[in-house]
Amino acid sequence: QVELVESGGGAVQAGGSLRLSCAASGYDYSSTCMGWFRQAPGKEREAVAYFETRRRTWYADSVKGRFTISQDNPKNFLYLEMNNLTPEDTAMYYCAARGRCGGLVWTDFAYWGQGTQVTVSS
Repeated sequence: QVELVESGGGAVQAGGSLRLSCAASGYDYSSTCMGWFRQAPGKEREAVAYFETRRRTWYADSVKGRFTISQDNPKNFLYLEMNNLTPEDTAMYYCAARGRCGGLVWTDFAYWGQGTQVTVSS
């Protein structure tokens, strides 16, 4: 059974930092390209960062230079280091897994976690 469990969310003030973790189980994630997504109230889910290849990453313009995605394959963990947070980063954050790499194709991401809430106050 494939399972993704996010953790690390919380409430911080603007300028603060958080590190999100995603524990993956039930699937060999060493050959996949996972990603982080977020959804704010009243807005559509958007891609935050993902692996295009095992070594190349993609970031949304709004988080470039502030967020860093990384993956610990032996332990099947995905991380999102978030620095200099702003209120606009407030959202539910989800990790997702797909069986292939490449550009963003939403239907590729077949497995999703339940999300972890990030709230940034000004």
